Amino acid sequence: MSLSTDSAAAAHVVTPGRRLGLTQEYEAGPGTYVRNGMIYASILGERKTKTEAEATTTTTEGGEGGGAGRTDEPPATPANATIYVERRSTRYAIPVIGSEVLARVVRINPRAASVAIMMVDAAPCQEEFHGTVRVQDIRATEKDLVQMIASFRPGDIIRAEVISLGDQRSYYLATTRNEHGVVFAQSEAGNSMVPVSWEEMLDPRTQAVEKRKCAKPVAATV
Repeated sequence: MSLSTDSAAAAHVVTPGRRLGLTQEYEAGPGTYVRNGMIYASILGERKTKTEAEATTTTTEGGEGGGAGRTDEPPATPANATIYVERRSTRYAIPVIGSEVLARVVRINPRAASVAIMMVDAAPCQEEFHGTVRVQDIRATEKDLVQMIASFRPGDIIRAEVISLGDQRSYYLATTRNEHGVVFAQSEAGNSMVPVSWEEMLDPRTQAVEKRKCAKPVAATV
């Protein structure tokens, strides 16, 4: 029983940068942000929706007279639905040297990518940690040929290893291993892409190919 409950909850877990819906269909709630008419998750947590009808029912639920039966009757109208991300309560995670992390690329320049660390090993972070991937730490070979724009883009989710502690709360990360690199990315058209080689990802809808330093897929455990 609890296994099916856990599986259902896991299916709704989203990472920062994940597309949640259209602004035409939902209102953006806590834990989200809007870009080009699309709502995205801004934190790691569970994707949830709430309608105005549900909120009204909650506030007027003091009396007994048949409120419970009304909750299921009116279908949710898209205009009244709010989509939001609720942070999951879990153990505290702090990056250390050697930790494997999931991070969202915030910005890039020719020398480095700035990232926000979301998960350390198997535990989500409950506060934001900043990381940096220097251009020389992207690949293990041909480092002089690496270009940041052909490796990462803002919004990409990457898997990386903590290689040293930077100043203040910033960490230096590396993606030199085969299993490290981009694990999730959206094309310029806003569609989720799939890796087609270690350095290219494909938008299945537009067939556009974009350069990335792709992570080797890790076998999923069900």
